[in-house]
Order: sequence, then C-alpha cells, then structure tokens
Amino acid sequence: MALSPELPDAAQRRPVLQVVRDHGERDLAAAERAAAEFLTALGVELDRESLRDTPRRMAQAYAELLTPRPFNLTTFPNEEGYDQLVLAREIPVRSVCEHHLLPFVGVAHVAYLPGERILGLSKLARVVELFAHGPQVQERLTKQVADWLAEHLRPKGVGVVLEAEHLCMTLRGVRAAGTKTITSALHGTLREDSRSRQEFFSLVGVTP
Repeated sequence: MALSPELPDAAQRRPVLQVVRDHGERDLAAAERAAAEFLTALGVELDRESLRDTPRRMAQAYAELLTPRPFNLTTFPNEEGYDQLVLAREIPVRSVCEHHLLPFVGVAHVAYLPGERILGLSKLARVVELFAHGPQVQERLTKQVADWLAEHLRPKGVGVVLEAEHLCMTLRGVRAAGTKTITSALHGTLREDSRSRQEFFSLVGVTP
C-alpha cells in the first residue's frame, strides 16, 4: 500500500493523505482468454449468442472485485474535545474468498473514540472498501481495517465488527443458506475497558 505525504491546506487544518493500495498489473485481454478456456474446460458452450461475451464480462467483473479505488484520507482537529464513540453502522462489504474466489457479502460496523483528530465519516467506508477489494478471508479483513485506523488516526480506541454471508459456504459444500459469520477486532479503550467494549457491541447489536 502506498501513502503519499500529507498535503495540508493553507490553514494547516485539514491534512489529506492519499491512500493507494498496491496491486499487480492487470492484463484484461489475457484474463478474458483464460476465462474462455476455464469455462470451456468446464463444458460451457461459448458459441451460444448469450454466452459469447461472457469471458470478457467475467474478466471485467473480477478486475472490479479485486481492485480497490484510491481515496484521500481527510482528518480534522477535534476542537470540541469530543470523547464519545463515533460509529458508522452497516457499511456494505463486498469481497472475494481467497479459497474459492467466490464472493462474500455483508456489512461492517466501524467505530472509534477520537483522540486529537476526527475523520470524515465517508472515509470509514473507504477504509473498509480498501481492504475488501482483493482475495480475502473475513478474519484478516476485520483486523486490517481496525489496525489501519489505529495506526493512521491514532484514536483512543477502535472497534470493527463484520457480518458476512460466504457464497462458498451457502452455494456449495455444506450449502448452509443464510448463515452469517461474525468477526470483531478491538484496539485501545474498546478492548481494555469493559464498559466501552459493551457499549460498542450494544450499539452494533452484537452480543459478545
């Protein structure tokens, strides 16, 4: 992941950090050829009109799922001394299981106890998206979001809960449709103080 130097505005009040996650080079033409070979090997007849363009669409779809968008991380001084939880609930999560390359989808609940700076609210969703795009496992994704916010925002505490349905579990194998997996990661006060931890889990509707 590449982070640019901070780019403060003239008033030195809105440090902006450009966040770009490193990924390998893409060759969509090669991916399309490989998708065609893959489908053909599984007995899919691509000469039907409705399937002729499927390898291209398949390559583009996976390229989108595996490539995170860059964004600017904008923070502001905590001038009011706000010392209560800031929580974004039900942030959509779309990722790809690295074991089967099937999607898992759900929601993330992300909270932090501000320190000296507060974060633009939309950036919580951007951080989730940053780590969700790419081959993933839910446990790692949850921890990466929490660790990244703890490192770059330096809050008093961070809490992340992720609820997701894994299509590799609901469409194949055990075929347990509707099953959700819940993971959590905590830092600072939300990990160390039982009352703060309970408040966080209560607000997101999860019983620890």
